[in-house]
Amino acid sequence: MNRERALKLALVVVGLFFTAAIYPVTMILWEKDQPSYETAMGLSLYVALGILLLAAVRDPAGHRSLITFAVWSSFAHAAVMGVMVFRDIRARGEWVPTVILFAIGVTLAVLAPPKQGMARAKAANL
Repeated sequence: MNRERALKLALVVVGLFFTAAIYPVTMILWEKDQPSYETAMGLSLYVALGILLLAAVRDPAGHRSLITFAVWSSFAHAAVMGVMVFRDIRARGEWVPTVILFAIGVTLAVLAPPKQGMARAKAANL
């Protein structure tokens, strides 16, 4: 499997995973679970990012900045959650999502399309 195909597959999987967050958001709002409103707000950002990642499958190189945002936002969220897991006993169950977000960031970073200038330079050298 070539790199672009692997990236497209990763974008579909991550996009669907993030978009699936619409279910807990809907349940929180439907049940009027006010203590969880902050969770719903945070997850709603992932729903939007998931939809955009699914749209980026058609032209990953044209959506490089979006993919880069997905990488760094995943790392940032995983870092914050990692600190919470180690410092707060109530957050001990959050280590699985922390690892998942870190893995998403690494996967997309490795497969991300190269910068336009680098791609042109490589093409000129061939």
